[in-house]
Amino acid sequence: MSIENPFSILKIKTKTKNISKDIKALEEETLKNLRNSKSNNTLRAYKADYNDFSLFCSKNNFQSMPTQPKIMSLYLTYLSKTSKYSTLKRRLASISVLHKMKGHYIDTKHPIIIENLMGIKRTNGSNQKGKKPLLINDLKALIKAIYISKEKDFRKTRDKALVLIGFSGGFRRSELVDVEYEDIEFVREGVKIFIKRSKTDQSGEGMTKAIPYFENEDFCPVKSLKNWIEVSDLREGKIFNISDKSVALIIKKYANLAGLDAQRYAGHSLRSGFATSTAESGAEERNIMAMTGHKSTEMVRRYIKEANLFKNNALNKIKI
Repeated sequence: MSIENPFSILKIKTKTKNISKDIKALEEETLKNLRNSKSNNTLRAYKADYNDFSLFCSKNNFQSMPTQPKIMSLYLTYLSKTSKYSTLKRRLASISVLHKMKGHYIDTKHPIIIENLMGIKRTNGSNQKGKKPLLINDLKALIKAIYISKEKDFRKTRDKALVLIGFSGGFRRSELVDVEYEDIEFVREGVKIFIKRSKTDQSGEGMTKAIPYFENEDFCPVKSLKNWIEVSDLREGKIFNISDKSVALIIKKYANLAGLDAQRYAGHSLRSGFATSTAESGAEERNIMAMTGHKSTEMVRRYIKEANLFKNNALNKIKI
């Protein structure tokens, strides 16, 4: 009968323990990678969506993690009473992503979910009424409102640069407030602004927005940005040093001063205004997308459709 070597057993136990530690470290690193695959803003939005679902489940004695297609479908029906169709789609995506991050799976293509969504869409419709785009005349009115406002000159200079750069670059609010001094390069033609990461660029490859000089210096984004940098003596850090929510508040403040309906405008009005205005001027779809960073043509085509409502209107052929 052979006698087991106690040192061999000890080595095996030590090796097993080390493997367990390695696996644990790999699990932690994997979870970290999963979290880093999404921006902080995106993760916060996912969590907010999931928390609402979790509250629904808690009130009805359902299990929220992992959940079942039937429960998910009931939640979507509940949500459809007070929310837009786009919100339902977003919540479904958020809950699915968080399930995956926790090592669970929910079949979002299950017939009970898909058929329910189709029924909700037919009953309620899927039209999204977003904030009004800031078109050229609105933009000019906003800039004039900045001039006549009672803000200090320093603040006026910043807000003018913010609005004109935000519009001319088709920026998202989050992109605009994240621009740093080192991301900017003034060239003969205008300015190049490097966007390190955006909503549709979670891998962080980045993109460069090129904004040319405008003939009218009063509304030139490049001149305004140069002026702001000089006045504020910026040499590092974020260019505007405000939150993304502040962008919306600034737009609303000057829209109100300009005599526009402030409730109909927000931070996104700069981006949608760029897309709609350039489409109205005849810019090609691919060139608009190159500036906005849209990966899908769906949203851009909505802007183009809006821009062409009067331009290609059949009534233009009638002479009365």
